[in-house]
Amino acid sequence: MSSLALVALVVRDYDEAIAFYTDALGFDLVEDTDRGDGSRWVVVRPPAGSDGAAVGTGLLLARAKNGEQDSRVGDQTGGRVGFFLHTDDFARDHARMTAAGVRFLEEPRHEPYGSVVVFEDLYGNRWDLLQPAVGNG
Repeated sequence: MSSLALVALVVRDYDEAIAFYTDALGFDLVEDTDRGDGSRWVVVRPPAGSDGAAVGTGLLLARAKNGEQDSRVGDQTGGRVGFFLHTDDFARDHARMTAAGVRFLEEPRHEPYGSVVVFEDLYGNRWDLLQPAVGNG
């Protein structure tokens, strides 16, 4: 069996990115290893399930190292929603994220596929917070 383990997300600063993803989104910091050359291997992931098993693909927070990479911070998908955060309790997570200062770009809506709202991360990348309808997970 194969699975997608990590997706790289270009960030401006490791510590501010860690703070956003762990504090505002509730992710777990899985690894933060100094690589000795000023770079770090930083992985965050949605929290483990009640059985302790990892849930979903992790994000490798990759600090921009040059002007070209820096120009991609916050616009990795050309302004489209590029990341999808599933939840099992939409109202709970929307309220928690709102209280943490997450910027939502619309009011929550209920679609045939589930409850959804678009938000931005600290750099402007667009995400969907999505609770799939039963049978659409």
